[in-house]
Amino acid sequence: MSDQPILTQLEVGYRILTLNRPDKLNAFNEAMHEALRTALDDAEADLTCRALMITGAGRAFCAGQDLSDRVHAPGESVKLGEAQEKYYNPLVRRLRALPFPVVAAVNGVAAGAGANIALACDIVVACTSAKFIQSFARIGLVPDTGGSWTLPRLVGDARARGLALLAQDLTAEKAADWGLIWRCVADDALIYEARRICEHFANAPTQGLALIKRALNASSGNTLDQQLDLERELQFAAGLTPDYAEGVRAFMEKRKPKFTGRK
Repeated sequence: MSDQPILTQLEVGYRILTLNRPDKLNAFNEAMHEALRTALDDAEADLTCRALMITGAGRAFCAGQDLSDRVHAPGESVKLGEAQEKYYNPLVRRLRALPFPVVAAVNGVAAGAGANIALACDIVVACTSAKFIQSFARIGLVPDTGGSWTLPRLVGDARARGLALLAQDLTAEKAADWGLIWRCVADDALIYEARRICEHFANAPTQGLALIKRALNASSGNTLDQQLDLERELQFAAGLTPDYAEGVRAFMEKRKPKFTGRK
């Protein structure tokens, strides 16, 4: 396999990005962060790209931060937080803001920041052998990459505290039962299922999906009145898209719509 830290595969209407440091369980170093940023730039600039899949090479999705990048001499102080400011926080914001859906195909362990990068995607599908681990407490750190915000909202306070404080493995099956992820599938069905979802998005009303992402992203910080106002504004914008006009025509003509995803 290529020694590039991020592999990009072009499909009709979507792209597959593979985290490619299998010998390190796809743990992030600076080179992989920079390569992923470039890959996301390229995907967003490609007008034919209407969905994105992110998965991992080998037996892991992502083990989080490569701790070998954090080794210091005995007695030397370590200043943490810079990687969050420079890489992880912008990555989470970017995944949420991309103007098309992002599907995480979790093919193995997703630990630490790797788990929370997966949870920052719009749809998370995991194979049966995958595990989600909020491993930060094991080394005396705090969940980052959005973990302390995402977990309580997805699984509730009690389960979020258990996951964060105990740092125990969570199976993909239980993650699906708890509502942490969209679906758990058999190992040999993972990429098929993730491709199926991406192919659906590649033929969907992309601008409308982008507006749905905006609405959902804003909802947790809004009052009901604020969210109702936002829905009104976004619905107005959606009503001006060619895909809405095509959807109505197709409904009236009793045929399948042909969405272009264009503004």
